Amino acid sequence: MNKDFAHQIVQTLEANGVKRIYGIVGDSLNPVSDAVAESSIEWIHVRNEEAAAFAAGAESLVTGELAVCAASCGPGNTHLVQGLYDSHRNGAKLLAIASHIPSQEIGSKYFQETHPESLFAECSSYCEMANSAEQGARILHHAIQSTMAGKGVSVFVMPGDIASQDAADIPLLESTIARGDNKRVFPDPAEAAQLVQAINEAKTVTLFCGVGTVGARDEVLALAEKIKSPIGHSFGGKMNIQYDNPFDVGMNGLLGYGACYEASHEADLLILLGTDFPYNAWLPTTNVAQVDIKAENIGRRTKVQYPVVGDVKSVIENILPHIEEKKDRSFLDSMLKKHAKLLDNVIENFGPSDKATPIHPEYAAQLIDELADDNALFTVDTGMCNVWAARYITPNGKKDELASFRHGTMANALPQAIGAQAADRDRQVITFSGDGGLSMLLGELITVKQYDLPVKMMVFNNSTLGMVKLEMMVAGLKEFGTSHDGVNYADIASAVGIKAFRVEKPQDLKKTLKKALAHDGPVLVDIVTDPNALSLPPNFDWAMIKGFTESAVKTVLDGGIGNMVKVARSNLRNIKGAAAIEF
Repeated sequence: MNKDFAHQIVQTLEANGVKRIYGIVGDSLNPVSDAVAESSIEWIHVRNEEAAAFAAGAESLVTGELAVCAASCGPGNTHLVQGLYDSHRNGAKLLAIASHIPSQEIGSKYFQETHPESLFAECSSYCEMANSAEQGARILHHAIQSTMAGKGVSVFVMPGDIASQDAADIPLLESTIARGDNKRVFPDPAEAAQLVQAINEAKTVTLFCGVGTVGARDEVLALAEKIKSPIGHSFGGKMNIQYDNPFDVGMNGLLGYGACYEASHEADLLILLGTDFPYNAWLPTTNVAQVDIKAENIGRRTKVQYPVVGDVKSVIENILPHIEEKKDRSFLDSMLKKHAKLLDNVIENFGPSDKATPIHPEYAAQLIDELADDNALFTVDTGMCNVWAARYITPNGKKDELASFRHGTMANALPQAIGAQAADRDRQVITFSGDGGLSMLLGELITVKQYDLPVKMMVFNNSTLGMVKLEMMVAGLKEFGTSHDGVNYADIASAVGIKAFRVEKPQDLKKTLKKALAHDGPVLVDIVTDPNALSLPPNFDWAMIKGFTESAVKTVLDGGIGNMVKVARSNLRNIKGAAAIEF
């Protein structure tokens, strides 16, 4: 028998398979946490509610199930926002319980008063406030249903006094929750026919794949084989489509590499498959088709002549029998050869080095990938870590990765690792953490230690905000505010009881990584990397070189001549490599 509404909430979550709630107890949330203490649900005490939302979102993305985070009123709610934005945009099935000030005080400028329904409007698809236990029970059902249907984050706002009211008998809470994922959406016949005609009339076609191709890998490869198409991918599509792919030409965009950009622009027809790739400057503006289960995604990045609404698997199954097989594979072969040549040039001119000090981040990333378990899960910070993960984590059909693919926030890697590892303690979880991202939510090291989560934290420590620095230099601006004094993160981890290593010499890295990955428990490896290691996109142009030159001049005139010697050498090395690739 339910004691009060708070207990009814927790019982409803248990009935829907919830294993953990991430949050910080206190104040208006106390009735709920009291009910959790009497349940089978584990409370994961994070150090910032932002991390709670990241961790719960990661758990959902790894398991495919409902995950929950919670926050107290006022500041607790505002801390949730960042992690909810990321989880919402990544498509997590996430319920956020946002407790509120006493209901009778709402609208009185009460202590810690905010307006949660306005606060969370943009980072959720469902956000409603309970005005009574009876109404709240109905809202809870609707909130769970919305997020399980694939609509993104749901926020259940509840004044603390409502949680203490007597529970109401609401049969609705016993309803079976319908899932919205893995649904087949078959294309409109007219749209499918137009796409078939466009493919048949095009002499050359390139496929560009995103995360929407998950579950459709075999169909994508069958289509590529029939029409002799190169296959490129976004960062989100990498782990699903790149491995064992005889049509692979790499990745497009700022993180990109290989011949994907050329294949996309030189083909008679580019087909975007399950991707909402956001960088329109990297996409052609003519002869583009797009297949997406979400109609709202189609045509918002570039001009699309052939739109098809449907899931990728269903669309390809529908059109494949009607597509004429192409016999000429000269375009495909030319792009494959160019892709191989570009990768060879990258390795020759500025690939991983096992001798350079400070350590090349490319070398560190390559070693981590080489030594990781076959089914390792990587969580990747935004910034330069994105680049090293995109280029050096090798997909194999078993490995996976989480990142802030669409929100692009710093500090996501560690809290996402907490959620992923809490959901599966037997799977190896490895972070690609930048020192900037790690330091932003550094307190979550304590969470890792408190729950003895065996996360392997790899810190690319270059004492600079590397991606921001690169952006400034490409724009011709002098470097400003990106660098700071070195910090020993191994010492910090050791101070909270986590096994830690610091590596400054490349010859020590491999043996240290082996020890760290074999350690039975949480471990942090602080890798001192080259702050001047640059990531250059695949179509590096003269405007970028001009920007680097202007940046160097401005820095020298500003008195930065000593540092610019190092920067200039690094730039020359990278620009030579880029010149070998593009010019």
